[in-house]
Amino acid sequence: MFTKFICLILAALQTLIFNLSTQHKDVQTLGVISYERYQTFEGFGTSSAWWSQNIDDEATAKEIARLLYDDETGLGLDIYRYNIGAGERDNPESRIGDPSRRTESFYVFNAETGEYEYDFTRDANARRMLDCAIEYGATEVILFCNSPHFSMTKTGHASGGFEEYYSNLPEENYAAFVDYVLTIADWFVEQGYPVSAISPINEPQWSWGGEWVGQEGCHYTADETVKVLEMFAVEMQKRGCKYRLSGPESGQLVGYYYDYIDKFFASDILNDYCEYLSAHSYWIDNNWHEKTAFADKMAKQYPDKKFEMGEWCELPMQRDPYSNASALYMANIIMQDLSWMNAVSWQSWTAVNADGMLELTDGGLKEYNRYYAYKQFSAFIKPGMTRVKVKDSFGENSKLSTIAFMNDEQTVMVIINNGPDTQKTAFYGKYDSMKVYRTYEHESCYELYSGEPIEHLYLVPNSITTVVFDN
Repeated sequence: MFTKFICLILAALQTLIFNLSTQHKDVQTLGVISYERYQTFEGFGTSSAWWSQNIDDEATAKEIARLLYDDETGLGLDIYRYNIGAGERDNPESRIGDPSRRTESFYVFNAETGEYEYDFTRDANARRMLDCAIEYGATEVILFCNSPHFSMTKTGHASGGFEEYYSNLPEENYAAFVDYVLTIADWFVEQGYPVSAISPINEPQWSWGGEWVGQEGCHYTADETVKVLEMFAVEMQKRGCKYRLSGPESGQLVGYYYDYIDKFFASDILNDYCEYLSAHSYWIDNNWHEKTAFADKMAKQYPDKKFEMGEWCELPMQRDPYSNASALYMANIIMQDLSWMNAVSWQSWTAVNADGMLELTDGGLKEYNRYYAYKQFSAFIKPGMTRVKVKDSFGENSKLSTIAFMNDEQTVMVIINNGPDTQKTAFYGKYDSMKVYRTYEHESCYELYSGEPIEHLYLVPNSITTVVFDN
């Protein structure tokens, strides 16, 4: 008892010394205006490519799924993006040098019949990883393709054309590609998987192929993209598919690439059938002008459409994934995409590797600091919450940024302090209780406080703080 008492005293003194010695500016006030509402949030997620097929051990798969999808002990993610592989692992002449980026397909050649057929016992590791994700809390599955199956392409490869900026899918194979994806999607639905969408095309504007052969991918012009997706929409309506069509998964949302968006919604078929625009927020990191211009475009031209941010990772990756700088960088992008671009969902590119949140080493799984940056959002902002306006006193050049979501029970506010000084803050509004969680150099989504609302909160330099108010 005496030792515990001494520890409490020392901890209190340490906190007092820290608060007295830390330089902070005037009190910054902030609160929410609950009647000024924006998008209703639908979920956080991550992608299975290209790591899930390489997880050979069931115990490891379960631990990864827990860390990503469990609400109590993990990130509490909602969406699992399952890669329908284009079969480069089965292609004896594959041009992809990295074996980890060659996928196993359900669509295989039967030497006895001389025809391709479906074998859903394949891709076993990736399917097990999907099962584990659902066991631990994934509620949505999006099935996505990086390329059509290699047997359907012009080159006989799923790694792009032999020349840059030429589609590798001949028009006479569009119908076969549609049937291939829908046959696989329907099988998953029949097995009881919560398939919410299919996404047949990935980043169509990139060159994909030529001398660079790094992964499965396929170029499409904007017109080709529309033609392929129209065929999907028509066939999905004929089949009565309960899942939606996601697209066009543009890899960039500026300038010339608006052509993909405009032609997508200029199609009467796609405009009527698709409620969402799905795209990736690469190459516009921290770009307020480009991101808000996109949001303005959507609000003015397509006000009845939702934007889902389907993929992001740091490109090029310049920060140590174990560093606080990496965590801050990711947190800022998430906040920008949710606030500046009104994304209704946000999904990271990969979960397990240098681009993701976890690293699988010989000694087991380790969390990158990015993992905890993601958790500051995903563990607390839940589907059905609505983004509300934050009123603050930060000022134009402030290093603080914030976002808030609420439902009937809770208000969640995430605050990032990108500056070198501790900021003293005060919240206005009446709440029953509050919890505070923080990630920075020395803490990893640590529960800093739980109890009655406190008068002031100190935001340490280079930190991510989540405040959960019980309404």
